[in-house]
Amino acid sequence: MAEHYSLPPGNVIRSLLQHPYMLSVYAKDMPYALEADVAELNQETNRITLEVEYAGADINAYLADGGLSFDLEALKGVDVIERETYSLSNIPAQLMKTDSMRYRLECQLPESVFVTEHRGAIRIPFILGMQARVGIEVYLHMLTIPGRLRNLSVGGCMVEIDLFESIALDVGQVIPGVTLSFPDGEHFYAQGCVRHIRPFGNNGYAAVGIQFVNLSSSQSEALFRYVNEAEREAAYRTGMRGTMIYQSPLFIPGQREQKILQRETQEREKRARQSPMEQGVMEVAHRLQVALMYMKTHDLLPIRIFYDCVDTLLYLLKQDRKALLYALSCLRDEPDWVRHAVQVAAKLADMLTLRDPHDPHVREATLGAIMHTLGKPLLVSAALPSLKVSMDPAQKVMLRTHVGTLLNRFRELGWTPGLTCRDVIENANERLDGRGYPAGKQGGQLSSLVRLLSVIKAINKLTNARNGTPPRTPLAACRHIYQADSEYDREIIVEYLQVYGFYPIGSLAKYAGGFLAWIMDVDRKGKPGVVHIVKNLRFPESNISSVVSGSDLAQIGVLEDIVDPADYGLNVIKL
Repeated sequence: MAEHYSLPPGNVIRSLLQHPYMLSVYAKDMPYALEADVAELNQETNRITLEVEYAGADINAYLADGGLSFDLEALKGVDVIERETYSLSNIPAQLMKTDSMRYRLECQLPESVFVTEHRGAIRIPFILGMQARVGIEVYLHMLTIPGRLRNLSVGGCMVEIDLFESIALDVGQVIPGVTLSFPDGEHFYAQGCVRHIRPFGNNGYAAVGIQFVNLSSSQSEALFRYVNEAEREAAYRTGMRGTMIYQSPLFIPGQREQKILQRETQEREKRARQSPMEQGVMEVAHRLQVALMYMKTHDLLPIRIFYDCVDTLLYLLKQDRKALLYALSCLRDEPDWVRHAVQVAAKLADMLTLRDPHDPHVREATLGAIMHTLGKPLLVSAALPSLKVSMDPAQKVMLRTHVGTLLNRFRELGWTPGLTCRDVIENANERLDGRGYPAGKQGGQLSSLVRLLSVIKAINKLTNARNGTPPRTPLAACRHIYQADSEYDREIIVEYLQVYGFYPIGSLAKYAGGFLAWIMDVDRKGKPGVVHIVKNLRFPESNISSVVSGSDLAQIGVLEDIVDPADYGLNVIKL
């Protein structure tokens, strides 16, 4: 069908630019995507002009082989935010410097959104709301990653997955099963092979290129039909006219799909607007996962990304300490290793800065804390298919090798951590009584920095659910480690309690009146002074958002306890 008409990318781009958007310029060997603005879109000449700011000297690396690649993400809607994307790769572009750090990129758009691949196959982008769901069965009957189809050809497809799921994938990996589920209820199943993985846009996703392999003739026929139908749908959605152009039945949602869409819309409605501080914290979590992806699949150590994460946390801490402590709770649905790394690093930086605002070791100590858990996702394999499941004894033993695994990877990638950073990475799991790991060090062998970190880490572990163990309240967690004989430094536990109290900022409090509220600030006695009410348990289906403080707190009843957000379905919804 593609020979009969062309479908200009300018039409798709113009429709997406009507909404708030983010445009990310990426290159295969650059661990950073550049954020760009669209300065001009000329549909007559089929050209787009982008403006970027870049301080580095290697901007030409983003024009590998003279071509430019970018992801465009539009955020549509007001109360219900829907994210739409469009990607272009290797389009001809010219670079012009306009200022010391500003550049203009003049790009020639392709004639059609349909891309002809090397072997002559046509690749169809899923644009303007076209949807199909994907299940990537990474390990047979053990781990399936959900995703969304972003393009399709008879040779393969590009799938968008959550960034944190990408730890299970590697370039060249054979995938036992890839299932495409179309809105009308039809399914296509085939084997696949991972051809590339990269970060996708700015909202915590990854793009995985999968080639279909070992197709039977009936699979090839079915795939050819799905590609034709997707082509028809893309033409229909962009307003093309013609006898062959009508909506494809493949993309008309059946009952099951309608229910899923309805549920997703309700979930997005629940998604309260994130504060700039929460956005900053989420960005650190996403960047950390991008850095891991480059270590794992590109054999690159993007040290600048790690330092960026640290500098962002230190900046947010300096900007508004209490707002940062509150925002850390938005990480509760991120993978455990990410949540733990960012929360522990932020609290370590906080306590070190409170002790001495001019401590020269804060940056390197925070770097060590944010890197310390990276070894865990590096261990993901067929023997340890996921970090999310309850582990058997052998897998728990394997997980204890994560420090050595990380240090080995650093060596392979030619990077040596500084003394303070290495002290944190190597010794964060040690205990005063020598019962820690990896080396069973004790007492005087541990620096004051490691003694402080071990208390912060232990409390963070105990106050979050892990391996099927429910979380403890902050009070119960502190009591537990205080009573753990000689494992932790008791003076530091007391110091920790003086700083954060039994009702820490960022905890979820339950009040006698049936209200659930996030603690935003505490008074001099350590009791909640400002809270953000999010639920009235008498009306569990409705969501509220109200900040109360001072004498108004009496209206929601007596504080009963700190509770687990997961027990009340308080999830953080992604765009």
